[in-house]
Amino acid sequence: MTKIGLISDTHSHFDDAMRYFLQPVSQIWHAGDIGSPALLEDFQAFKPTTAVYGNIDGRDVRLVVPEVQVFQVEQVKIVMMHIGGYPGRYEPKARQLLTAERPQIFVCGHSHILKVMYDKQFSCLHMNPGAAGVYGFNPKRTMLRFDIDGAKITNLEVWEKDKNRRIPTNGDAL
Repeated sequence: MTKIGLISDTHSHFDDAMRYFLQPVSQIWHAGDIGSPALLEDFQAFKPTTAVYGNIDGRDVRLVVPEVQVFQVEQVKIVMMHIGGYPGRYEPKARQLLTAERPQIFVCGHSHILKVMYDKQFSCLHMNPGAAGVYGFNPKRTMLRFDIDGAKITNLEVWEKDKNRRIPTNGDAL
């Protein structure tokens, strides 16, 4: 069994709350908008990380991670890219990859909106973990954690945090 932490749109942010949620995972998948090579190195030092670049990632990130990853964990094939769309509204490149690769999991980011749904047309699980970083229009920071056991995808967990919540200090009221 392999425990996966799925994140996207960190925009150069990796804090203790994220580390706590990701601590039990075996590996991290990052669906783009990493922010910097230094942050990618932080993720890789923390857990083995498979990543793709996103639209905000500069040349420095694009030199070390590809636009698309096609890989396998146990008996599950995964296709990951940053801008992919969602069932019924895939970007053309995503549709081509889904047709050619026939993965069991399709991962994308970009929208900052957490969405997990089964796509009947391509017989795969579509997963967008939303945005784990603090930048963007999304009111909540989100990540996913799940298990791959052979050919089974199980134990999906969602992490959600109000990104505007101020952390109390020195006697401030909660």
